[in-house]
Amino acid sequence: MAINHLAPEQTEQFADNIVGFARALRAAGMPVGPGAVIDAMSALQVIDIGNRGDVFTTLEAIFVKRHEHALIFKQAFNLFFRASEEWKHMLDSVPLPEQAKKKPQAGSRRVQEAMSQPRMTETPQHQEQDLRLSVSDKEILQKKDFAQMSAAEISEALRAIERMHLPQAELLTRRHRPDPRGLRLDLRRTLRASLRSGGEIIDIHRRGRIEKPAPIVALLDISGSMSEYTRLFLHFLHGITDARKRVSVFLFGTRLTNVTRALRQRDPDEALASCSASVEDWAGGTRISASLHNFNKLWARRVLSQGAIVLLISDGLEREADSKLAFEMDRLHRSCRRLIWLNPLLRFSGFEAKAQGIKMMLPHVDEFRPVHNLSSIQELITTLSRPLPPHHRSLIRSAA
Repeated sequence: MAINHLAPEQTEQFADNIVGFARALRAAGMPVGPGAVIDAMSALQVIDIGNRGDVFTTLEAIFVKRHEHALIFKQAFNLFFRASEEWKHMLDSVPLPEQAKKKPQAGSRRVQEAMSQPRMTETPQHQEQDLRLSVSDKEILQKKDFAQMSAAEISEALRAIERMHLPQAELLTRRHRPDPRGLRLDLRRTLRASLRSGGEIIDIHRRGRIEKPAPIVALLDISGSMSEYTRLFLHFLHGITDARKRVSVFLFGTRLTNVTRALRQRDPDEALASCSASVEDWAGGTRISASLHNFNKLWARRVLSQGAIVLLISDGLEREADSKLAFEMDRLHRSCRRLIWLNPLLRFSGFEAKAQGIKMMLPHVDEFRPVHNLSSIQELITTLSRPLPPHHRSLIRSAA
């Protein structure tokens, strides 16, 4: 039975459901416009809407334009349209009992949040009041600790992190390219151009050094005390990985794991789910010294060879703090251009470096910053956007 065979009131109700479904997909991050809604209504005119599979396939062909959106569409469809004869619109975001026993898939959080959003039927007066409240809430959210946030506040913080933009901090390389304002004479191109004028040098060609964004290498502690901060910071790293491909991410607890390839997936939920699947010691113990030793031995020459900026996210609470930790930190510091230690313990005003691990690590970092709220991440973006300092090796040579 197609839509045109329904009663007028049933047709209007079904059309409202399709519009609401498109609005939910848009809230979940899928680019669904009015044209796609019109196409969906036209396509449903010629199929049997009593067949759930035909409706799913039709709407999927119209709304899904990218491969990474297929999972979001499937979960949104299952939540929005309950498998029943009446095809009623399900407004709540509570999963079915048989679904609650299963492990949540990537994208389920975003879909459930989109389903729980109210319809856009508020009056302008109510919208203005909500706007004032949202501005005040945003100011509070910027300074609130990640560990003290509720589930709704964490979701809002994740959306704010996804909107953050990291300007390109350019790094001069050793290679050159044609540049009319360059400081180096391009003799070959100058002589070749002089052949056109009988050997007379009229135009002088120059070459300038190529600038590329500085590589970023992140080492994130995934121990029990750092789990919540690391999970939110991974969203920030996923966002800047899309803009600049020279980002390498490593997770460490009791062992070191490279999750760079997993974090390059376009969908943030799929990327973090892939990272969690590749790590076996999430929210476990901490072995900073052993993890840094493995990184310096196996990965340092691969990812730090071009003057990278290293972000070390850890509280520094090492169980086996000895001279090896100081040695590995010094080795890491000498291998990179800038080493920034992000420690959530700095959120306390009376913080003092009393732990033995923190005392050994602190002398070998360039900057010591907090990473416990949105404001601290925004300050980190400002720091990463500043001009890069000269490399440590050049400083050592000049001093010698």
